[in-house]
Amino acid sequence: MIGRAAAGAVSRRAAIMGAGGAGLTTALAACAGGGPTSAGTGPSPSTPSGDTATPTATRSGTSLARTSDIPKDGGKVFPDQKIVIVQPKPGGFRAFSAVCTHQGCIVDDVSAGMINCPCHGSMFWLDGKVMSGPATKPLPEVPIEVDGDTIRLA
Repeated sequence: MIGRAAAGAVSRRAAIMGAGGAGLTTALAACAGGGPTSAGTGPSPSTPSGDTATPTATRSGTSLARTSDIPKDGGKVFPDQKIVIVQPKPGGFRAFSAVCTHQGCIVDDVSAGMINCPCHGSMFWLDGKVMSGPATKPLPEVPIEVDGDTIRLA
């Protein structure tokens, strides 16, 4: 009788540990993956090459936005191009990689003078420098040019 009870306890223990392991796997996957994009469409993958700082739209002259699309003292994230464009002072536009330097999530918001990453809470100033981590490296700047009211990759 003892052998049967012990076998039942092992089975229950194995089942509980298996369920706990599945929950842990789900939690870790959520931490490692991307967060919602600015369009709220789900996870944003990092670049396949592992180079998390390279925007997708790399061709010089690619039109990104109109100057009127970028709010003063704020910015806008372009998740498909993996670029964030900011306007820290009137008429002064800068662009950065939208790939967070912590674990490669795409930043999804520019508000209150900060570029914000949804995955682990990293925040960057409008000059790309880290305001608060866990990221420790600034967002790499992406060269742009403003031609009239059009912002293009340089």
